[in-house]
Amino acid sequence: MRIHRYVSLTAAEGPGQRFCLWVQGCPHHCPGCFNPETWATDGGVEIAPEEMLEKILAVRDRIEGITLLGGEPFEQPGELAWLCEQVQKAGLGVLAFTGYTLETLKARCDPATDRLLRQVDLLLDGPYIQARQDFSRPWIGSSNQRFLYLTDRYRPEEIAACQNRLEVRLGKDGVIQINGIAPPHVLEALVAKLTEPEKK
Repeated sequence: MRIHRYVSLTAAEGPGQRFCLWVQGCPHHCPGCFNPETWATDGGVEIAPEEMLEKILAVRDRIEGITLLGGEPFEQPGELAWLCEQVQKAGLGVLAFTGYTLETLKARCDPATDRLLRQVDLLLDGPYIQARQDFSRPWIGSSNQRFLYLTDRYRPEEIAACQNRLEVRLGKDGVIQINGIAPPHVLEALVAKLTEPEKK
């Protein structure tokens, strides 16, 4: 499977503490996308699903579940279906984002897509539409996007109580990584603050 990056522990990408995986490759190219670096199908790095599972299970006792983002997870449904099956067997939940609608995914009549959908507890579907920007709900950026509860693991009232947040990480190589969601002006102000020259 081809991934952009992952975070072993985050509280900004779904309910509770989660393992978050950004896959590489996206055909939607939504204007205003927060992650355009995930679009290229030849970007990121390749990793075996078995290796990714090991990373998830290493923090199993500290997380509620995993979150799949992108990129577009449903462009790699076979590999992710297997991974999510193992995650479910470990008692963890699965939240997935997709730029497709559920109806479009079902219309594929694709066994791998259907297999992945069977492992998803909460699906957040629909493309990001800049003209319909809306940050009043957690984790999504436009009013057309939907919360689809495909199992009873998560409850609407529980999700509605969650709040958007940002997390900032400084890697050992000095690279700053930000995840979570906020209005663009908040992100721009944060990036400006993080990258401004140190005052002497």
